[in-house]
Amino acid sequence: MQNLHYRVAVVGATGMVGQRFVTLLEGHPWFTPVALLASARSAGKTYEEAVGHKWAMTRPIPAYAKEMVVLDATADAKSLVGKVDFVFCAVDMKKEEIRALEETYAKLEIPVVSNNSAHRFTPDVPMIIPEVNPEHLGIIPAQRKRLGTKRGFIAVKSNCSLQSYVPLLHPLKKFGIESCAVCTYQAISGAGKTFETMPEIVDNVIPYIGGEEEKSEQEPLKIWGGIEGDAIVPAAGPVITAQCLRVPVSDGHTAAVFVKFANKPTKEEIFKAWADFEGEPQKLALPSAPKQFLHYFEEDNRPQPKLDRMLENGMAVSAGRLREDALFDYRFVGLSHNTLRGAAGGAVLLAELLAAKGYFD
Repeated sequence: MQNLHYRVAVVGATGMVGQRFVTLLEGHPWFTPVALLASARSAGKTYEEAVGHKWAMTRPIPAYAKEMVVLDATADAKSLVGKVDFVFCAVDMKKEEIRALEETYAKLEIPVVSNNSAHRFTPDVPMIIPEVNPEHLGIIPAQRKRLGTKRGFIAVKSNCSLQSYVPLLHPLKKFGIESCAVCTYQAISGAGKTFETMPEIVDNVIPYIGGEEEKSEQEPLKIWGGIEGDAIVPAAGPVITAQCLRVPVSDGHTAAVFVKFANKPTKEEIFKAWADFEGEPQKLALPSAPKQFLHYFEEDNRPQPKLDRMLENGMAVSAGRLREDALFDYRFVGLSHNTLRGAAGGAVLLAELLAAKGYFD
């Protein structure tokens, strides 16, 4: 891959996902962070002061970020013009405010790579899992036309829950997936929490995560949809039903998946589909791409969040316990790291794909 270099800002840098962006950008071969933005109450402080005791990563604040003065995500947007090539966005605001903020950056000709859900169902905004639907980047010219921009656009990543089952289902689509049931067991970092800030989760399971089941059922259909004219039209199927639970795990979303096929494959065919699958990030050898995207564990007691979430720097997806099912055809367990592959890491990989394809030029 060519030697690429881009200047980047993180919008929403003090939150859990923002902190993950700040750590992932340390020493990144293509992306140099030059600005950190957050809410008005953080603006004017150094990043270290703004984050304070809320720093939730296992490693310390990167040296490059400590003394950077935090800017106001809304008021200082115009000041980034000419200083950054694109921004990562992971803000904690109301949906309509996020939509407006991201469009403001795009209309300033600053591309936005977003971890937020606000634009996931905007018809001309691509929602990308880089290994699964990179072709949806082809909608960007239509979006630029609507926004009236030459460079500016918004690209988003999908919900963190999807990463533990959609990548595993994707190579099996050739067997005609008819229906799928999934139950996700989601880590507390997905709510921006730690065990210190969410004591109610200790020795407990919370059987509801607001909006999560709808996202888990509907977002895959947009990802598996196609570009028609100036919009991405969601696929008509398969039917997906989801239950999402919050569990006492720091990082790593687990999924119990049940799937029915039009043309039922053998177990060996499923194993081969997973082992052979590679996407555009692997072919392009993008810096954050796992070498082997999908891993299968033969052991009955794997994958486990504690043991397996950091597989390939937290960017791989793992599976285990594939077996036949009495109601569906097969069932299996999936696992992904929700703030790496599922959030900031997935967004960095998306930005690498956009860079490699020339969308920031």
